Amino acid sequence: MMKQKAEWGPGAFWKYVSFNILSMIGLSCFVFVDTLCIANGVGSDGLAALNLVIPVYSLVNGVGLMLGMGGATLYSMELGMGQGQKANIAFTRACRTALILGILFTVSGVAFTKPLGILLGAEGKVMECLIPYMRTLLAFSVPFLFNNVLVCFVRNDRNPRLAMAAMLTGSFSNILLDTLFIFGFGWGMFGAAFATGLAPLFSMLVASAHIWKGKNQFRLEKCRFQGKALVKLMSLGGASFVTEISSGIVILLFNYVILNLTGSVGVAAYGVIANLAIIVMSIFNGIAQGIQPLVSRGYGSGDIKAVFSYVRRALILAGILGVLCCLPGILFTHELIGIFNGGGDAAFEGIAAKGMPVYFTAFLTMGLNIVAAAVLASVDRARESLSIALLRGIVLNAVLVFLLPGFWGMQGIWLVVPIAESGTILLSFYYIFKYWKYSCLVSCKNM
Repeated sequence: MMKQKAEWGPGAFWKYVSFNILSMIGLSCFVFVDTLCIANGVGSDGLAALNLVIPVYSLVNGVGLMLGMGGATLYSMELGMGQGQKANIAFTRACRTALILGILFTVSGVAFTKPLGILLGAEGKVMECLIPYMRTLLAFSVPFLFNNVLVCFVRNDRNPRLAMAAMLTGSFSNILLDTLFIFGFGWGMFGAAFATGLAPLFSMLVASAHIWKGKNQFRLEKCRFQGKALVKLMSLGGASFVTEISSGIVILLFNYVILNLTGSVGVAAYGVIANLAIIVMSIFNGIAQGIQPLVSRGYGSGDIKAVFSYVRRALILAGILGVLCCLPGILFTHELIGIFNGGGDAAFEGIAAKGMPVYFTAFLTMGLNIVAAAVLASVDRARESLSIALLRGIVLNAVLVFLLPGFWGMQGIWLVVPIAESGTILLSFYYIFKYWKYSCLVSCKNM
């Protein structure tokens, strides 16, 4: 079969990346607003509860991204090779799996809220805040998963503008509803979770216009269950899953260690810095998700030159933005902390002020690692992509969070993520260079 030449020129890079950065920033903003509203509308117990629930939210969102990114990557590669039916089967498998897992998350969250809260380390007033928040949030698991799948496929179906509009609509609706439910209706933690749960419904409403207007190439296709095919789909989205879930796992591990070091004040301080980091990470995820359709389609059509043009630009952009995101944590430390410290808690400010400048240095290499993992998944190098995501997201963090505080206390906590990201960058560049060298050899043989 003759491969098609990649249809998207170099100008598509800025279109896809800019739309996705904006949409991911919008997505992270509702986490920021959740934190801000709960901090000022509920208090430190609510803030601590929110921080304990973040790993659960990360798990649900990570599964949605795994199915969405994995399915959409496979979809684009199959289209690039002219395999329309196989592309539709990828969409069908992603949707079917999202429905099954969404129902499981909902049942588990509603039936086992308190045991999960105990497992996460909640007790007393923090548990009272956690239960309504987590129960309500997990009741919307199916919409969360389906929204991620639909947005990813709309983006890969040559409509990044609508994908951005959908995500921004969901995010801004959450911001408005957060304010209304917490400060207007006085619904507290339930209101915050209810606002977050409604967000994917608004997002899907906008994204579904791609289907209503008949612009979609993807559609449901009859197919049998095939375990091997599902594993392939999920492995291609594995890096996205690990990137998302790792932040939750890291927060969970850090919470346990920090509770023993400084108590709930330290957890609240770390929660603020971690939530700011989520916003920055969303920028890097925007770059990664933006180039995925371009790289996958170029790979599928055999246009290696276009693939490396996108990769080079993405890595340069990630490096520049990493520096720009690092500087505010160093230059405006107290101003950023003050946004979340309306009560003027001196202990909270003291802990956060020491940690923020150190933690923010992780952004210098974080974006490069995230982009490298996404690129490798987009060119069917799932194993290498997953290796990067696991090393930076879970393995190094899990080891260092129990090792470094023994030497430097809370300062050791702040060093964990920067060291983990710096340690992973070597592996990222090695895999990218290895793929580049292999591609050049293949191209030379085909000349």
